[in-house]
Amino acid sequence: MDTVLESRSSRTIIGRGRPFCVIGERINPTGRKKLAQRIAEGDYSTALEDAVAQVDAGATVLDVNAGVPLVDEAALLRGLAAAVQDEVDVPLCLDSSVVAALQSALEVCAGKPIVNSVTAERHRLDAVLPLVAKSGAAVIGLVSGDGGVPGSPEERLASARVIVSAAQDFGIPPEDVVIDPLAMAVATDPVAPQVTLETIRLVTRELGVNTCLGASNVSFGLPARAALSASFLAMAIEAGLTSAIMNPLSAETMTTVRAADLLVGNDEYGMAWIAAFRAREAASA
Repeated sequence: MDTVLESRSSRTIIGRGRPFCVIGERINPTGRKKLAQRIAEGDYSTALEDAVAQVDAGATVLDVNAGVPLVDEAALLRGLAAAVQDEVDVPLCLDSSVVAALQSALEVCAGKPIVNSVTAERHRLDAVLPLVAKSGAAVIGLVSGDGGVPGSPEERLASARVIVSAAQDFGIPPEDVVIDPLAMAVATDPVAPQVTLETIRLVTRELGVNTCLGASNVSFGLPARAALSASFLAMAIEAGLTSAIMNPLSAETMTTVRAADLLVGNDEYGMAWIAAFRAREAASA
């Protein structure tokens, strides 16, 4: 099952057996004071620099978030999405918990973006899915429900079923629903990574839809986060993960992702691996 995303003139396909989809995470003001201040002022220059750098590093979709406190997020996300798609030709992942912001940004997006995100909560499904259906976008579904994040893989699978079924009720096909099995911090829950990995396996086997993670969450609160996140991503790719919202500017993480992609058979004859190696060699020459 393939999830097809489009910009004005390019296409990214998320699917098993296809190259792993890297969704660049850096256009997000959380924890980045300078970026937050500039976005709040309507200055998108830093975000556009991030956009170019992430695409150059291998991202084929860009997550765009304008969540700055005490601002008009609908206006900012709309302006930021328009500016980013004018700067780089890759599909966008519109990232907001504010329904009005998603609606505003969807109105200016060319092609077929993906909306990040909806949960299994009924009020969120009823608010977000009609926007997705009307715009013809795809959507990321977080396996969180009315009781919060379920503790077991089976319960998370049940939440995923609710999201996929509700999407179909609104005319959104399963291939346009990408499930996020939720990566939680191993520092506070030692079994969290195993729950996430088993959820990926269950969702892949039982529902057949594509999956996505905010991969760096697993390493929160620990040192050497890039190494931990990279290792977890390799394990998740082996379990069936097809995309991740991640930092493509981390060479360690990108190298691990490309290696995992090759080793599970998604990079035939290592062509992408070789191309990336040659690019690094040329850059260091």
